[in-house]
Amino acid sequence: MNSNAYTSIVVKLGTSTLTAGTNSLSPAHMVELVRQIAQLHHDGRKVILVSSGAIAAGRERLGFPQLPKEIPAKQMLSAIGQPRLMSLYEQLFGIYKLTVAQVLLTKTDLADRGRYLNSRNTLAALLTQRVVPIVNENDTVATEEIRLGDNDNLSALVANLIEADLLVILTDQAGLFTADPRLDPSAELISDITGPAIPQSIWEAVRGTAGKLGTGGMLTKLQAADLARRSGTTVIIASGDEANVLTRLAAGEKLGTRFSPLATTLEGRKRYILAGGNNIQGILTVDAGAARALRKGGSLLPVGMTHVTGEFDCGDTVKVVNHSGDVIARGLVNYSAADLVRIAGKQSQEIEAILGPDYDDEVIHRDNLVLL
Repeated sequence: MNSNAYTSIVVKLGTSTLTAGTNSLSPAHMVELVRQIAQLHHDGRKVILVSSGAIAAGRERLGFPQLPKEIPAKQMLSAIGQPRLMSLYEQLFGIYKLTVAQVLLTKTDLADRGRYLNSRNTLAALLTQRVVPIVNENDTVATEEIRLGDNDNLSALVANLIEADLLVILTDQAGLFTADPRLDPSAELISDITGPAIPQSIWEAVRGTAGKLGTGGMLTKLQAADLARRSGTTVIIASGDEANVLTRLAAGEKLGTRFSPLATTLEGRKRYILAGGNNIQGILTVDAGAARALRKGGSLLPVGMTHVTGEFDCGDTVKVVNHSGDVIARGLVNYSAADLVRIAGKQSQEIEAILGPDYDDEVIHRDNLVLL
């Protein structure tokens, strides 16, 4: 992809990058990374930051205590460190007159279609207002069953969520190597990965490369890169110590390890919507005018609906059919079945009087709809 097409970028900063390899957060290093993100922002790009560091900030605040490795201790450190981390980010981004927002997610927020859609809409609203969202896993309340486990994979899911053009994962290494360069001086940097399958030799090379402070290692970064590229996102793993690394990558300079996308973002979105398979929750029947509008690339509005079948909630996958019963589309719905029954056939300006002020103009937005 041409660098000019990198309009939406997810930047993942790991603990080793934020601490510059020490035991404490490094404000001097962080302000340099923030400066680069601010430059991307001022260039008109939409940037989301996925940041680790809360546990390290909490451990620093308590004077580096010896604690058990169980989840409750980590949750306690995260609860202490997260507000300190966000306060520091707010100060640093404030230097460049940028507003930040905290977004905490768990696996359930992204596995459930309704929460997935709500998370997507929240991030879209923040980006529309030119706010920089700072995303972290909700370590304070997450249990083992709903944890993502690392922010590398979280960054890939966020990239999928907003259909990012580029995901940059910064680490303490120059990129992905044929072996661990800290142990094998003959290890060589892998510049590009383009094939549909990552060679088994590379998977074996990254096992056991966890960092001293972070929860992940190069293995989780490789997993994240593979996930994001299958959703249509270009991924680059590079060193956070490289001068102006973010602005140089956004400009198209070759640094680190680049993973070419295996699909367009549109195809990635289609796969997500079509993944409903037989798990279709409802059927929306539309009139001829609505069918024509959908085929021309429009969204589905309440006024074009004539009938609602099935039980479903906001974010579920539904089929759209014409009066002959032909399936013309499938999409993620913005309303529950009960609410759609009440507003079917109504003009948009009538919805507020029926459902109240918090409503969507579209039943299914064109970005969440696949024509069949």
